[in-house]
Amino acid sequence: MEPAEGPGALSFHGDEEIIEVVELGPPGPDDLAEEMEDVDFDDEGAEEPEAETWETEDDEGVEDSMEAQDDSEVTFSLHTASVFCVSLDPKTNTLAVTGGEDDKAFVWRVSDGELLFECSGHKDSVTCAGFSHDSVFVATGDMSGLIKVWRVDTKEEVWSFEVGDLEWMEWHPQAHVLLAGTADGNSWMWKIPSGDCKTFQGPACPATCGKILPDGKRAVVGYEDGTMRIWDLKQGTSLHVLKGQDGHQDPMTCVASNQDGSLIMTGSVDCHAKLVNSATGKVVCVFKLESVAPKVPAGEGEEAESNSVESLGFCNVMPLAAVGYLDGTLAIYDLSTQSLRHKCQHESGIVQLLWEESSAVVYTCSLDGAVRLWDARSGKMISEYRGHSAEILDFAVNKDASIVVTTSGDHQAKVFCVQRPDR
Repeated sequence: MEPAEGPGALSFHGDEEIIEVVELGPPGPDDLAEEMEDVDFDDEGAEEPEAETWETEDDEGVEDSMEAQDDSEVTFSLHTASVFCVSLDPKTNTLAVTGGEDDKAFVWRVSDGELLFECSGHKDSVTCAGFSHDSVFVATGDMSGLIKVWRVDTKEEVWSFEVGDLEWMEWHPQAHVLLAGTADGNSWMWKIPSGDCKTFQGPACPATCGKILPDGKRAVVGYEDGTMRIWDLKQGTSLHVLKGQDGHQDPMTCVASNQDGSLIMTGSVDCHAKLVNSATGKVVCVFKLESVAPKVPAGEGEEAESNSVESLGFCNVMPLAAVGYLDGTLAIYDLSTQSLRHKCQHESGIVQLLWEESSAVVYTCSLDGAVRLWDARSGKMISEYRGHSAEILDFAVNKDASIVVTTSGDHQAKVFCVQRPDR
């Protein structure tokens, strides 16, 4: 579905930015509760699963050497192709939603892998999936841009919308509001389930990553041309634009903020991670890996050596940030001295990293199919968990850091119980 002209659409004329927006203030919980009462949730034929769709490690056969070691407690194996994304429900951490290359998304129970319901109707790979802040809704989005929202307790679809090719999707941290970025450069915001919509038009290139800041009033969006914008979600205006020397030289890949939203970190294919003051829009410092060689043109029939920032995040309990690179380097940076503190080397590329909520422990998943826990203070690996026979594509950690849920190219999702020596 093409973005509509008229109210709600944003357009550029020459260098002038003309902004017309549908008024949409961040709704409070009470406003949303009233809206919910008016919605008629008709059952659109959601069916109960007929059979159990999970298996424990005892049931699994050893397929090859990579799968010989399986540290997982539960395996969810309803997907029939690579599983691209996973999220845990924030309220109870008892439910997971996974989406895959088989055009399917499932909501299932973490404790035993039992299917709750299928988020049906997608026609392309499901690359984005997540629960609202209060676990009332779950949203699934596919590559073609079809986004669907389901009410978890009734297992019913309550809203759907089609945008351009989907790049990323995220729930608002305090409200039933969904934000998504598309390949045409637009970012979309909807109130759920009413569907009130607002668009934020970036440059004419994909909006490759995005993050709503903790205050719930601003969002950071990164673009393929290396620019970054901080948007005022209520006004629909761009507060800061970082481009040229302030921006990145290659497509942005990831963005994160610290706990109070005062600092933003951006990562890019250019191998740089930039620390930005969110209030001023100024770059505080640039983190570069010294070992990264300059790009050398590849000879005929050769592939150029490539590296990029794949994931990053802030520690909540110490002034530290972690950056994961495609060459397998996990870099721990000290924010107070703006210097490299530790380099933790993986044999293959890092796909994603996550910090524990209340400690200086960072988790990584990589292309070699393992999850690793690292002590950011010492730079030492605490433990390693295996069980997948292909690369891990996404993972999630529960609030008390006792459970890790992974998804993989081996068509499976797995649940690992994380045992830490200091517990």
